[in-house]
Amino acid sequence: MPKYPFTPTCRTLTQILTDHNLAQLGDAYINFIYSLALSARKGQPSGKKVKGAVLADALRKAGLRECMPSRMTSHDLADAAEALIVYAWLSNHITLEESVTTLQQTDELNDGFARLLKKAKDRVMLS
Repeated sequence: MPKYPFTPTCRTLTQILTDHNLAQLGDAYINFIYSLALSARKGQPSGKKVKGAVLADALRKAGLRECMPSRMTSHDLADAAEALIVYAWLSNHITLEESVTTLQQTDELNDGFARLLKKAKDRVMLS
């Protein structure tokens, strides 16, 4: 059962990855979890934005590029990463705490997001 009634019902992974509304919400979620992970590392509050190139690279590393239509820009791939991660959170497949912990466990940000994307993909059960 989704956390929020506005969570879309998606039938395929591609539907999730190409949902622009999810990507918009995902942008805020991604920056929030990154800021929390960074704050925990530094021991003080910190707010940072994640660059699209990092998310596009993470999507490729997670093996999700093949789920996307051809001729997608790096920005489109970053949006797809944002959409999948927030969809997994909205659908109760990953928690905020798990998202932050996953990012904290790697030295490279794109590797942390690749791990998070793999978890999200593996847990999102599509019919």
